[in-house]
Amino acid sequence: QVQLVESGGGLVQAGGSLRLSCVASRRTFRVYVMAWFRQAPGKERAVVAAISRSATSTYYSDSVKGRFTISQDNAKNTVYLQMDSLKPEDTAVYYCATAQKGWSGADLSSPLWYDYWGQGTQVTVSS
Repeated sequence: QVQLVESGGGLVQAGGSLRLSCVASRRTFRVYVMAWFRQAPGKERAVVAAISRSATSTYYSDSVKGRFTISQDNAKNTVYLQMDSLKPEDTAVYYCATAQKGWSGADLSSPLWYDYWGQGTQVTVSS
């Protein structure tokens, strides 16, 4: 079992920034993918960004490309999501997820592809 704990959510004005963190309880697999999803009320959970274990591969949804940056610190078993130029439409619960699989052939946008999830952290962007 891998436990994921997110932090860093909160209330911010439009144009502001937040940095989310996700700490994994352990990392025992040679290959894995870490990702951030978000879910707004009445909407499906959608992938925001993903990163491979080596950090050589990253993915961003079109809606956040150029504004959000995913990174990780393997020594701390932590993945980050730096969110800049936030918009009201970024308001959602943000979830950290991990798949104990390789990047090649990954179905990054499918929540079902991931093995473990965090409990989520609320991000609210006011206009």
